Amino acid sequence: MSALDKIAANHELYSCNVETLGPCTIKSPVHHHEFIREGERIFVSEAQAYMQEMEKKLGHLPTFERAGPLEKIFHDPSWTRVGIVTAGGLCPGLNNVIKGLVEILSFDYGVKNIFGIRFGYAGLNPDFGYQPLMLDADVVDTIHELGGTILGSSRGQQPTDIIVDTLVRMNINVLFCIGGDGSLRCAREVAEECIKRNLKISVVGIPKTIDNDLQFVGRSFGFETAVAEAASVIRNAHVEAKGTAGGIGLVKLMGRDSGFIAAYASIANPVVNFCLVPEMAFTLDGPKGLLAALENRFSAGKTHAVIVVAEGAGQDLILGEPERRDASGNILKKDIGEFLKRKISEYFKEHGRISSVKYFDPSYTIRSVPARGTDAIRCYMLARNAVHAAMAGRTNCVVGNLGESYALVPIKLATIERQTISLKSDLWRSVMDATGQEFYVGGEDRRTKIPTYMAP
Repeated sequence: MSALDKIAANHELYSCNVETLGPCTIKSPVHHHEFIREGERIFVSEAQAYMQEMEKKLGHLPTFERAGPLEKIFHDPSWTRVGIVTAGGLCPGLNNVIKGLVEILSFDYGVKNIFGIRFGYAGLNPDFGYQPLMLDADVVDTIHELGGTILGSSRGQQPTDIIVDTLVRMNINVLFCIGGDGSLRCAREVAEECIKRNLKISVVGIPKTIDNDLQFVGRSFGFETAVAEAASVIRNAHVEAKGTAGGIGLVKLMGRDSGFIAAYASIANPVVNFCLVPEMAFTLDGPKGLLAALENRFSAGKTHAVIVVAEGAGQDLILGEPERRDASGNILKKDIGEFLKRKISEYFKEHGRISSVKYFDPSYTIRSVPARGTDAIRCYMLARNAVHAAMAGRTNCVVGNLGESYALVPIKLATIERQTISLKSDLWRSVMDATGQEFYVGGEDRRTKIPTYMAP
């Protein structure tokens, strides 16, 4: 069931409206800026057919509140105390977001008390004893040049009541949570607990998922940088593959449940011959399996091959390993890269064919680099709009990038289910065209025929 169908089937449980702490009555200190109108909204999607389908299923056109500065705000900047937390795995752009939050709070609103919460949500649990880092414009001046996060991060949720108790004890009335699916779910629980206690605390998320798998928020920050870095690794794998007889360059990229990085990187550097993603079933053995397809490629006169595989692909092929989970409760994926390396090497050895598999796993390298280009700009703009939303008393929401606009999306909608690649989409068709992988399935030249895919 798609996110659209899930919302339509349970429309009483889901709303496009963001929660607010109360009316905005304080004149905004933001200068030299064109304010947005209170209640201004934008369509969930620019695609007309999609919107018509949404209207038919929901009975109305869904819209999100436009993000941006309002002429009147809820929180008094003089009394505002802010917490910033980065949670989950590292991602390019975390420091850019922190810098943006601090500078907009300081320069636009004059907020003086900004606490950097150390090591994720653990920093809001006094049992760990992590002291917050006081942030100002000088502290964050050049952090955008660094990868990672100056605050540190951690996986795993802390007790919601303890987190809220800490916010109350520190007199924090604005909390920014920079994180992915699990981290935002925690932020939602914190926001709901604050509302339950009638606490006027804004909890606003900045969606951080290098896999680009959150709903209704557009492209996540860090994704473009990850694709650029991955494309560079693919280039190296291609060089290695061409440098030896029967060379095979195998690159494993991030993507636990969504293969966006693998797909986009394969298009960005179309020397890839096979792209394997979690959304697509594939087999190793048999006439339509990956091993036969590789052999067909070499039999057709090709001297090398490049394979890109997302970390969550082919999990059903790896048998006999127990299920493991990380501190956030996510299932730890079995190592598809090492598995494919072993199986490919064994196959060609058994068939008496010379081969050399060169395996690349750049995941931690890619996650740790600074954001670049338009990715860095997106980080700053997300931070700006998160500050405007929080100061206007919005809560339990994330900032999304929809087309050329920014919108406020309820966390419940952003985390309704993971965004995945449709195998019928133009994106996946582009991957098929860029790789040509389907032409090696079945042992014949399929370039003049309607292609099928590798799945049985």
